[in-house]
Amino acid sequence: MKVIAESSSTRTEWALIDGATVIEHAYTSGMNPYFQSRREISHSIRLELPEAFFRRRWEHVYFYGAGCATQDKCKTMESSLVAQFKTPVTVNSDLLGAARGLLVHQPGLACILGTGSNSCLYDGKEIIKTVAPLGYVLGDEGSGAYLGKNFIADMLKGLAPKTLVDAFYEKYNVTPPMLMDAVYSNPLPNRALARYSEFLAEHLDNAYVYQLVYAAFMRFFTRNIAAYNYKQQPICFVGSVCMLYRDVLAKAAADFGITIAKAVRNSMPGIIEYHATAPTD
Repeated sequence: MKVIAESSSTRTEWALIDGATVIEHAYTSGMNPYFQSRREISHSIRLELPEAFFRRRWEHVYFYGAGCATQDKCKTMESSLVAQFKTPVTVNSDLLGAARGLLVHQPGLACILGTGSNSCLYDGKEIIKTVAPLGYVLGDEGSGAYLGKNFIADMLKGLAPKTLVDAFYEKYNVTPPMLMDAVYSNPLPNRALARYSEFLAEHLDNAYVYQLVYAAFMRFFTRNIAAYNYKQQPICFVGSVCMLYRDVLAKAAADFGITIAKAVRNSMPGIIEYHATAPTD
């Protein structure tokens, strides 16, 4: 039996599988080695994951995670997982998890639109081309953090509609200083920004909100997807944002000349299928 985990910066989904059969299933907090130490990650795994995941040593642990894009960060995550599971561990990026989850063994373009954003060209097993996502400060176009950042900035600069701003402050019971603190003093600012971006999904009938979301998706296409030979590939999306705003995403994609082949909230079913049919990978 194997343990498979797929983690964004916000949430981690875990599955204990026997072939393609899920024996145990759980969720814990998101884990990202760019923002968390080895000790913090280990603490989250041990305290939040059900005991069933630790009852014996498993065949292998496959972890796909946000922030696991460099050897150094993968090592941090691997050390934490080995310490908890005492089992061989393979750590890969969340982008490879998205590609395998969306396309399994089929070549194509895989895109993440969640707390952050990313994209890649996948050959049916590995990523063969990608565009640097650059994180929520320099990139992550179209993501929850990107939407939240732009909306909060417009609010604090007095550029967002007053009725919308009033509704936001009433809903979240925050002040401008508290918003600034959530961004500049929070150890996980991308998560805070993504949380606040969910407010936009409730107000898509507002012209300002619709245009903000539409522009964010068009920016994702122009700064990421345009780098690929995208008209020759199936293009698939995974993540909370692509589902929350799927109609706006479909409109932006159509205007960009893209037909979306698939859009799902999470990658886990496809990742399980991938490992069930490629057990030695």
